[in-house]
Amino acid sequence: MKKERKVYAGNVELEPFKQIYLNINHLAKGIYTLKITHKNKVIKQTTFKK
Repeated sequence: MKKERKVYAGNVELEPFKQIYLNINHLAKGIYTLKITHKNKVIKQTTFKK
């Protein structure tokens, strides 16, 4: 049986030059991919392991 992939998404309306903090303390252990998009284009993608 294949593991189902979960996708979480969120939208934040921000002014330019603001900061976003991502608290990963409550995430389960695993590998995560963070994608930052602007106008439906991925401008930055990073992968991290907890």
